[in-house]
Amino acid sequence: MAYLTQETLENMGFAALGRNVRISDKASLYEPEKMSLGDHTRIDDFCVVSGRVVTGRNVHIAPLCLVAGGSPGITFGDFSGLAYGVKVFSQSDDYSGATLTNPTVPAAYKAEHKAPVSLGRHVIVGANAVIAPGVELGEGAAVGAGAVVLRSCAPWTILTGVPARPGKTRACDLLAQEQALLQAEAEAERAAAKFPPSPPTS
Repeated sequence: MAYLTQETLENMGFAALGRNVRISDKASLYEPEKMSLGDHTRIDDFCVVSGRVVTGRNVHIAPLCLVAGGSPGITFGDFSGLAYGVKVFSQSDDYSGATLTNPTVPAAYKAEHKAPVSLGRHVIVGANAVIAPGVELGEGAAVGAGAVVLRSCAPWTILTGVPARPGKTRACDLLAQEQALLQAEAEAERAAAKFPPSPPTS
């Protein structure tokens, strides 16, 4: 997988761009000026990301995902991630038949449902799951592969099925690992500041 260079990323015009952001050169991003990407965000091959999207740190979007932020927006908390083929929508056409549909039709003839989507810290979404507009996944929630999530859920809930329903509670032991990682990073940064690398010699 080849990633875009730092220069290319800086020239794309993101609203905000964190450190060590990695975006595949095979991903498609639309309206990057509406996106704020946190430190260590990674977007892999063949993803389509559009509209208002905000990521915290260490967010991963695996290959073949669709993240359609539109105008309401999609927010990813720290350490959250999407497995292969996940689709997240912040807006949807009216499927009832009462109005026209699809993006070629003027808004006056449509009744789109628009609502922001939020994935809390440490949320993980399994392969080929679908997240509908307005859904808020609480911290640590886990969505099973192929699930269709139409409703919000409490923190540390495991969701499975079509439509997705809550089942077991997910363990939160990983929070200790988060603290260990952050401490290790802070120590590495302090060491680098104290002993910066020597300039190259001619």
